[in-house]
Amino acid sequence: MKKSASQRWASSKRQRIPVEQLNTARRTAAAQLRDAAVPSPGVDADLLLSFVTGDSRAELKLRELRGESLTQEQYAQYLELVNRRAQRIPLQHLTGEAHFRYLTLKVGPGVFSPRPETETVVQVGLDFIGDVQGSRCVDLCSGSGAIAAALATELDSAQVWAVELSDEAIGYTRANCEPHGVSVLHQDASALPAQLHGSIDLVISNPPYIPPHAVPREQEVREHDPQMALYGLGEDGLQIPRLVSAEAKRLLRTGGLYVMEHAEVQAASAAAMLLDLGFTQVTGHLDLSGRPRATSALAPLAQ
Repeated sequence: MKKSASQRWASSKRQRIPVEQLNTARRTAAAQLRDAAVPSPGVDADLLLSFVTGDSRAELKLRELRGESLTQEQYAQYLELVNRRAQRIPLQHLTGEAHFRYLTLKVGPGVFSPRPETETVVQVGLDFIGDVQGSRCVDLCSGSGAIAAALATELDSAQVWAVELSDEAIGYTRANCEPHGVSVLHQDASALPAQLHGSIDLVISNPPYIPPHAVPREQEVREHDPQMALYGLGEDGLQIPRLVSAEAKRLLRTGGLYVMEHAEVQAASAAAMLLDLGFTQVTGHLDLSGRPRATSALAPLAQ
């Protein structure tokens, strides 16, 4: 029986390209991304291929060794994704996901994609709580919910709140946090319900903190991350962090810990800000590249 045009078209989409053509495509993709000044061209080329196939990067190597390739449809999808990445569309927006500590999070346009340096900020809080069960934790300016979801999954029987104001980001906050039992509040991070005040063991925040004159160098950040998540207002970029930190102090129990991420050039001003607000034992923390990335402090004894 003669196949219809639609049947022939569907069959052609399922046909596989030669493995040699796939290997050439991977090398060409990495070169194309390198020419576009993508920071990690080889890694991104492989991650996009992993996204298309559903394989891990290790499984891609096994696929190559077994002589397996892609269907014509997968191949076309891969080339299109590489072209879009070469236009400096964030990798996370193309795949719809970001990896953070032990989690895979849903992300996309309208929400700030979590960065590896924030993982070390979370670790400061985890080290403070230790193996204490039933801690109460709040993630202020939660965005994707990365911090809150990490706390909920890595602490024993913790009660966690994620607070996010953005109408665009809140859907991602809920999608990433609620499956882990996190309570999501869609509101201003500087004015939480009074019943939470004085009851929280740990507050972590990655607030917007970029000064208005400091335009991000990374094209992906500059053109695709929401400005609401980037700029902290005020000449020093700390107007919003100052309001958020004041709320953190109200939330914390005596001796509770506050951890705030900031730019490396803001280490001294962030420490001074927390001292001015009445926090004690103010301490700076480095990220994995040795840059001052966060400042922590304890809520003071009740007066």
